[in-house]
Amino acid sequence: MIGPYVLPDDVFDALAAGEGGRPAVLLLRRARRSRNLLLLRRALDGPCGGAAEAAAGLLAAVERVAPEAARSVIDGPAFGTWAARTLRDCPAHGRRGCAGRDLAALTVLAAVRAAHPARITVPVRDGRLALPGLGTVTGLGEVPEALVVVEAAADAEGMPGTSAGNCRVRVRVLTADGERVLPRDPSRPGHGWQPVAVLDARHRGLTLRLPLETAAPELPALETASAGPAAWRDLLRQAWELLVENHPRRAEELAAGLNGIVPLPAPARGVASATSRHAFGTVLTSWPADPERLALTLLHEFQHSKLSALTDLVTLYEPGGGPRLYAPWRPDPRPPGGLLQGIYAHLGDLAFWQERSGSRHGPAQADAAWRLAQTRAHVERGLTEAAAHVRLTDLGTRFLERLARTVRGGDRDGAGAGGGSGGERLARAVARVQAGDEAVWRLRWAAADDAGTERLAALWRAGRPAGPLPAQDVRPATGAVAGPGPEFGRWAARQRGAERARPAREAADAVLAAPDRAQGWAELAAAAAEEDRPGADVLRARTELVRDLCARLTARQTARPPGTAPPGPPDPLALAAWPAEPGVGPVPSGGGPVADAARTPGPASPGSPDPLALAAWLAGPAVGTDRSGGGAAADEEGGPGRDPQARGAHPARGSGHVGRGEAGPASGQACGDGLAVPAESGSAEAPRAPARSPGPDPAADEGPVAPAPPGPGGGFDAGAEPGGGGAPGQKTGVSMSQNARSPLAKTSATG
Repeated sequence: MIGPYVLPDDVFDALAAGEGGRPAVLLLRRARRSRNLLLLRRALDGPCGGAAEAAAGLLAAVERVAPEAARSVIDGPAFGTWAARTLRDCPAHGRRGCAGRDLAALTVLAAVRAAHPARITVPVRDGRLALPGLGTVTGLGEVPEALVVVEAAADAEGMPGTSAGNCRVRVRVLTADGERVLPRDPSRPGHGWQPVAVLDARHRGLTLRLPLETAAPELPALETASAGPAAWRDLLRQAWELLVENHPRRAEELAAGLNGIVPLPAPARGVASATSRHAFGTVLTSWPADPERLALTLLHEFQHSKLSALTDLVTLYEPGGGPRLYAPWRPDPRPPGGLLQGIYAHLGDLAFWQERSGSRHGPAQADAAWRLAQTRAHVERGLTEAAAHVRLTDLGTRFLERLARTVRGGDRDGAGAGGGSGGERLARAVARVQAGDEAVWRLRWAAADDAGTERLAALWRAGRPAGPLPAQDVRPATGAVAGPGPEFGRWAARQRGAERARPAREAADAVLAAPDRAQGWAELAAAAAEEDRPGADVLRARTELVRDLCARLTARQTARPPGTAPPGPPDPLALAAWPAEPGVGPVPSGGGPVADAARTPGPASPGSPDPLALAAWLAGPAVGTDRSGGGAAADEEGGPGRDPQARGAHPARGSGHVGRGEAGPASGQACGDGLAVPAESGSAEAPRAPARSPGPDPAADEGPVAPAPPGPGGGFDAGAEPGGGGAPGQKTGVSMSQNARSPLAKTSATG
């Protein structure tokens, strides 16, 4: 099963564009199977090897007589996550014993599908014997394990496939308390037996068969009739018809790559969905309620699986760069791999809403057009963030450039935009929400350097140019992370019907009146961007700096000797001209120029500092431009603001390069005894065997994690972050589209 894999240039480019087709998916699936086998070999060589040895022997015996039955288990939803968990837990093994023992439960499915006789000991937890792909035996009491016996008739033949049904096989479960016999057809329920239901859908000759996996360890059971197998089956058939009719090429990919649905508990609102990087083709989702949402979920989550498998073959970015980055679709900071995963997954959303916005009418069309515009803005902003803060390899640069072409192609189509004034109004509304969301995100996660902020305060009081902005720090997220809150949600919802933003002057006054109210800063950032104010980029991308500087200056100015009369408000015209002349401070109301701090100590800017003026001052020519002449200050009707972080060219607009230049054409190249990469990668690597050190939880949330040193021997790490091509460093595993508790990942995440 392990052999060389060549990734041709045209396949790489097709995957980068968001699709790839059935042949590309089958290649990724075979490559992931090889990776799973390498993980199995590593587990057998490690501390858990003894606990997994008997099960591995049974799997090898089944592979010799019924290869497809063995492969269906190795490709299945539970195998990769078992291997990753085993490597992560050893040598500690955890409180419930060695994770290597759980391989036995997986191999029972292979024996049943192959009608191969077997006797294997399987762990029992909380009175439940879980057999992934088959079902769950309940009511076993306090016994720690059970002996599972698979008996087959002499003329039995294997029946590999998605279904576990095989009437020629008898399965017995023996414990110290007695014996249970499963139904002759294990796909049917029985006393103390809950089978894994198989969902099937067929339309226009294209078939999708998926187990509704409820038997894998630590996964939830179905609890309500509304989300029972019959309801799931009916919903999948409707979603499949929608996909085959409107997205036939992507439907072919799903038919070739999807291998299971894992039901998740429903969140308080919306739908929770996820993908584990170790379970290729498996979608974790709560009850979607309507076929459209299920279709969108399948498209989105399978994009994650494709990119995770692709990064087994190629390296898209190098360690380093920004460890915690902004992704507009997530409420928490993202590592580089998580950012790339989100960008790629949203290509599925983009295709979905592009089709829906062109085929709907009335309010449904308006909603689809809004979602299309918002998704495109998300991808574009993600591309900008990746270009500025991710250390892309040549292949990573090429990957994002092909991806950006897909986004630009959608722009040319204009689907859902409506064109004319309607399209412009929609674009403005989306831009307002995006600017406000980023401002709120920065207030929540980013912190300005105290010493740098104090330096800026001194320069402002002295009437001098700001100079380079101080360093920033984005705090890591821990545990479940909620969104920006209902207040922001209500404000964002109002923007869909608003013709224009609140005037920036009014928004600035509201911020001064309530500087701790996040929505006020969101409105100010949105208004400044829409009015093209100087410093609009600073208000959006360094909101925390403007707020902290404003608070610091206000605190200094309010500390006046007793009996001192409060000064009048600053003169807007003086602020507009200041600090065009070096060394000259702002002009108080009714007063003349204030000498610089060397001659006139004390605050030079009376009253609460105006956040619009502060932002324009911070965005002065010192940031990314020539400082000659000292620059001009904020004019109330001034010109465009300057980029506060000197970002790279926007890859979704224009012809600029992403990252460090564009790779030239090259042919696919075989790599040693395993995975191959196109020649642009610069080196030929075998399918990288996992490093010996297990590292952090590979099935954990793809959220920010501190970089870890590479394990001995380098190469592929089982827990490496998606997008990194297995390079040692930050670890990641699950991406989720909304807040949810994922029992498979044992963490909360959003994607």
